[in-house]
Amino acid sequence: MPDVIPEDSVGLVQPQTIHFDEPLQLSCGRTLNQYDLVVETYGSLNADASNAILICHALSGNHHIAGYHNMEDAKPGWWDSAVGPGKVIDTNHFFVIGLNNLGGCHGSTGPNQISPETGQPYGPDFPIVTVDDWVESQARLADHFGIQQFAAIIGGSLGGMQALQWSINYPERLRHCMVIAAAPRLSAQNIAFNEVARQAITQDTQFHNGHYYAQDTVPRVGLMLARMLGHITYLSDDGMRNKFGREMRSGKLNFDFTPQFEVESYLRYQGERFSTAFDANTYLLMTKALDYFDPASRYNHDLVAALKKAQAKFMVISFTSDWRFAPERSREIVDALVAADKPVSYAEIDAHQGHDAFLLPIPRYLDVFAAYMERVKADTPIHNTLAEEG
Repeated sequence: MPDVIPEDSVGLVQPQTIHFDEPLQLSCGRTLNQYDLVVETYGSLNADASNAILICHALSGNHHIAGYHNMEDAKPGWWDSAVGPGKVIDTNHFFVIGLNNLGGCHGSTGPNQISPETGQPYGPDFPIVTVDDWVESQARLADHFGIQQFAAIIGGSLGGMQALQWSINYPERLRHCMVIAAAPRLSAQNIAFNEVARQAITQDTQFHNGHYYAQDTVPRVGLMLARMLGHITYLSDDGMRNKFGREMRSGKLNFDFTPQFEVESYLRYQGERFSTAFDANTYLLMTKALDYFDPASRYNHDLVAALKKAQAKFMVISFTSDWRFAPERSREIVDALVAADKPVSYAEIDAHQGHDAFLLPIPRYLDVFAAYMERVKADTPIHNTLAEEG
């Protein structure tokens, strides 16, 4: 935590848990009779709830988007560079909602939470969830806050897929849709990466078929390997070269199998940290949700037909060095939106940071992002803004 909270920070924030008793029918055929969603909100909702923005998180994200939970926090929320007073997503103007999705491991109902039917953690018995299921639960969350239409729904990577699905499932409930570093569906290569990560976890001797809670253990090695693999795909060759090169920790070869190159040490550190902070069953669920995402599948695999329903204005952003969700995948979305006669803006940002670029304060990216957010502000009725109310 900085000694003085920056003026453009949302400051100290606290998550809240919202309980839902209305059963949720899931895509897999199972039903959650009740569930909780953990959220954080920033800014204030105006009188007619027209200034709300929903931010959807990526695979390992959560509800803590901006600010600090306590004075000991070393780091702010995962998108603090973009969310706050006067920032790109301006909390002086907008009411911003971040949530931990169903199946998550940061307080929302998921594998590591207690099942009311058994009194034990759900574990591997928690149902497979899809992006469609998340959108439905998020729509109910909007109802809880009295939000009939979001000013914008924004997401990067898996979060961008949720935003895109929103525009199809609830076309009348968002004015703007921002899809960042995403794809209309996963490629075979991406599905393969996810399967290798899942195998690393499930083959860990401490996985116990997903019932590791009862064994008072976690499959740390599997999670570490999964994260290391994922982290490689989130970076780019240029980014890794710029950050690590072939630098050695001791400056010389040791002729053994300990980490000797800086990149080896970095990956191990990231993997070890992740293995103590994220739930293995949740990782399996999140990667499956990625694999299953395909909004065109119900429209004879015609993305144009799927997007015909959309009523929002779109902003699509990609990054030149992102090979996990390469720019051509974003252009597939743009081309389909154009063919469906939908208003869409597109920016391809020259950046060497790879897929992770969408999380970083890259000046050109933030400039483009901010310019589009001015359009979102313009479409929020002036007489309803917080400034006018004050």
